[in-house]
Amino acid sequence: MTGLGRISLAALPLILVGGCAAFDRSATDKLPKPAAVAQLKDKDGVDRGRVDLFRDGSGLRLEIVARGFNPGTFGMHIHAVGKCDAPDFMSAGPHWNPTGAQHGRDNPMGAHRGDLPNLVVEPGLIGRVTATVADAALTGTGGLLDADGAAFIIHAAADDLKTDPTGNSGGRTVCGVFARE
Repeated sequence: MTGLGRISLAALPLILVGGCAAFDRSATDKLPKPAAVAQLKDKDGVDRGRVDLFRDGSGLRLEIVARGFNPGTFGMHIHAVGKCDAPDFMSAGPHWNPTGAQHGRDNPMGAHRGDLPNLVVEPGLIGRVTATVADAALTGTGGLLDADGAAFIIHAAADDLKTDPTGNSGGRTVCGVFARE
């Protein structure tokens, strides 16, 4: 090996360490900060995931990560009250519906703002969904974070996307209150 080759190999650890440090700093600086977050817990207080809520040009974008679920399909909704009293989470109230619409994207009279697509969990995987609530505001008239806040619920069964008021999505199994970041 020539002298040039030895210098390059000797410098490689320094280059890699310096490159990683620069990458970490720049990557972290560019990540968008959520406007609100809901930490998801089950009736026993076990951590079951997180919902990050971002404002975007068309409304509110939710990035959902759910863990600890058996494989299957589960309804998820934004609920009108920021309260998650176990064991049944009924304290979260009805679905968030500031426009008075019916439930379900497939309902000709729906959908309301609390309607979201189903969460699908494959065997051995964490459930992940990104959903947008069009024409929705975080605060102000009809905003998500009004005087009594809002919660995020994952239900025991799939939402049929049409039956008012809940899509036959079963009991409330996981809940998280939205808090501003």
